[in-house]
Amino acid sequence: MNSVKQAAKPPIISSPLLAGVLFALIWLGVGALLLSLFLHFSSMKENSLPTYAYMVHAAAALAGGFTAGKRSESKGWYNGTLLGFIYGAIIIIVSFLASNAPLSWHSLLVLGASLLAGAFGGMIGVNVKK
Repeated sequence: MNSVKQAAKPPIISSPLLAGVLFALIWLGVGALLLSLFLHFSSMKENSLPTYAYMVHAAAALAGGFTAGKRSESKGWYNGTLLGFIYGAIIIIVSFLASNAPLSWHSLLVLGASLLAGAFGGMIGVNVKK
């Protein structure tokens, strides 16, 4: 009988951008969950949600850019900016499809924040020692 020499390893995402987008979406989910819990259990008002939503998007793009930069090992600003653009485009497309939200200044603000945060995260990520 053959013994099991290695357990099945989870698949490793080889593309830095794909891994960064996945991490950004995970951080977005966690941030949205925490934001909804704060809204429910604290005295936070709904009119302050847009400001916190922009912060959650920026934090998610920062984390995704960090992951993309760390995995790419070079051109962190480039990979982070590209990740920020992809992440921002996904958010704008989902908001359009889910709630029929047209393109507006808020869409450009989300895209700009994700571009800057992704680029900054990529620069930090590429300089982190492994």
